[in-house]
Amino acid sequence: MSVMHRNATYETFGGDRTLVCDYAHWSVQVRPKQVTLGALVILAHTDAVAFSDLPVEAFAELATVVKDVEAVCASTFANTKVNYLMLMMVDPHVHFHVLPRYDAPVMFEGTPYSDPGWPGQPNLAVSEGLPAAARVANRLRSAWPKRQV
Repeated sequence: MSVMHRNATYETFGGDRTLVCDYAHWSVQVRPKQVTLGALVILAHTDAVAFSDLPVEAFAELATVVKDVEAVCASTFANTKVNYLMLMMVDPHVHFHVLPRYDAPVMFEGTPYSDPGWPGQPNLAVSEGLPAAARVANRLRSAWPKRQV
């Protein structure tokens, strides 16, 4: 098990305020600028800026992280599918943007939210009108499988 490490990208994406779950090699955070309801970031606990620089244990653990992400998003938001983007242009540390996608509006706290890019590429420029990341993080934390790191 690796030692928990916080890099600058962790803070860029809201730090502890948006943290949903920590794993040995990864953190799952709610993306502060929601592109679609429940947009997340899966962030490596290293200073690596190349995917190939991660330890083999991080790759093995990523399977569990992805299964948890997809299961919790499906049970919480009933998304149609999930898109993963690994861009690392502005925030250099290894991370994925996780975008639940919706073919119809989805309700959260009594308000319907749509996916403006569906069925095409996600519209990364849209974030207005979506709920605050901290509210989404609270909902997801309560649904997340309990893991020990």
